[in-house]
Amino acid sequence: MSYTVLAVKWRPRRFEQLVGQQHVVQALVNSLAAGRLHHAYLFAGTRGVGKTTVARILAKALNCEQGIVAEPCGECASCIAIDEGRFVDLIEVDAASRTRVDDTRELLDNVQYMPSRGRFKVYLIDEVHMLSGHSFNALLKTLEEPPPHVKFLFATTDPQKLPVTVLSRCLQFNLKRLTPAQIEQQLQRICAAEGVEAEAEALHAIARAADGSMRDGLSLLDQGIAFGGGTIKEAEVKSMLGTIDRSHVLRIIAALASQDGPALLAEVDALDELAPDYGAVLDELMSALQRIAVEQLVKGRLDDDDAEALAPFAGSLTPESVQLYYQIALHGRRDIVVCRDERMSFEMTLLRMLAFELEDDSSAGRERRAASARPAASASPTASARPASSARPTSPVRPVARSADAAAAAPSQGPAPSARPAANRDDAAVEDWSQLLADAGIGGAMRSLADNCVLESATGNRLNLVIAKDKTNFNTDNVRGRLQKALAEHLGREIKLTIAVGEPPRPTPAEKRESSETERTRAAREAIERDPTVRAVQAAFDAVLEPDSIQPAQPRR
Repeated sequence: MSYTVLAVKWRPRRFEQLVGQQHVVQALVNSLAAGRLHHAYLFAGTRGVGKTTVARILAKALNCEQGIVAEPCGECASCIAIDEGRFVDLIEVDAASRTRVDDTRELLDNVQYMPSRGRFKVYLIDEVHMLSGHSFNALLKTLEEPPPHVKFLFATTDPQKLPVTVLSRCLQFNLKRLTPAQIEQQLQRICAAEGVEAEAEALHAIARAADGSMRDGLSLLDQGIAFGGGTIKEAEVKSMLGTIDRSHVLRIIAALASQDGPALLAEVDALDELAPDYGAVLDELMSALQRIAVEQLVKGRLDDDDAEALAPFAGSLTPESVQLYYQIALHGRRDIVVCRDERMSFEMTLLRMLAFELEDDSSAGRERRAASARPAASASPTASARPASSARPTSPVRPVARSADAAAAAPSQGPAPSARPAANRDDAAVEDWSQLLADAGIGGAMRSLADNCVLESATGNRLNLVIAKDKTNFNTDNVRGRLQKALAEHLGREIKLTIAVGEPPRPTPAEKRESSETERTRAAREAIERDPTVRAVQAAFDAVLEPDSIQPAQPRR
């Protein structure tokens, strides 16, 4: 007895059996029940989500011997013949192999004739976007004036390649990619029906590897049953898929969090013994970093098995570091395909995460950098985005990748004198708003908001700011709350921060910085123009000075 693969055996035969496409099913069922039938339907979506399956079920509903029904009976001669692929009035065409215009004309020659057995003659054209331009032109005439006994069902993975003249004559349905949870639930039902013993984690791994395609999930399930000798076990499935144990990724993140270079390279050595797909390892690493970022910014959002393992990293890594690591991993994922040695590219990606960090512009960070610059200090300068309470061992020689916010804020800060509480000194606080921000080490999005505000008054524990109407995009609830918290920590007491929209009574720190930079640029240009050496070069070589190329030197930190 021949074996029927699961993807064929478990292909849905009725609308109610379709998984994850209820928006399409509802529209088709309602139109069939009301008798509102279109002459052409287009089903678009990625591979394995049910495009041709929906088309075949629709063909059965149109030709069922019970009449045009919302749900085909599946038992009449027409339904059985369509399921078995021998219904004479259902013409299925693979457009990828019949792209010539002569093929299309030959196909359409019989459109004018009435169906031989069914109620409608149905043309199901798969991968219709593969037809040539001339083929579409030949098809277009029939779509414009179709015979009443003909229905066209098109399926495609790339609807953008269809001419708009064809798209405008079709009812278009976009089928969704299936979620891992939807695929996993279907795999569980199939394993139970087939009597296959399956571990939940193994099915979860298969569902994730299916990448939104139910057909791919069923094919992988078939492969897993064969690989495991009739059972589905997690270790065997991961070996089959070439995936790695999640603990490797967790140990990599732990080494990054502690800046432990030897431990990081030791984990790469351990991974290399498994001969993994390093691109897939980076995918797993990015997935873990994304989930850590979610836990940091939306606490309690993760409620699955990985939440407990990732929770410690949400506290030991700053949100800025997680974002930086993710971007480095993303660039490494792109580069790994062009490197002759995947391990080397993977290792360099991880080392890049160790080598570059966001600079900590807080007072504690400046003190650490100053300490590292003293002759008696270690020769390993450190620049970290983490607060002083999260100090950790550092790797030798770590360059600094400064954030744009910190770089933009640097010219206006100048030397940082000792921090001075401002809340109880109203007039002084108003005048020293920029200094207060510098002393408190405000940076990033918080600094962008604060730099575009003026501290109008400070009464007791209230700081009243004013921001211009065209700058209110900086004033989000999240950033305002973080700014209030940072100032409260700096001042050593609870404060209430209010930001009113209006006309600031004096220039904001951002406006002062812009004015200062303009003045410095003008002064630099005048100095260059007066310089006797420059004048001598101009006279000797008939040189022309380009004023726009003159930029003032950045002040030393």
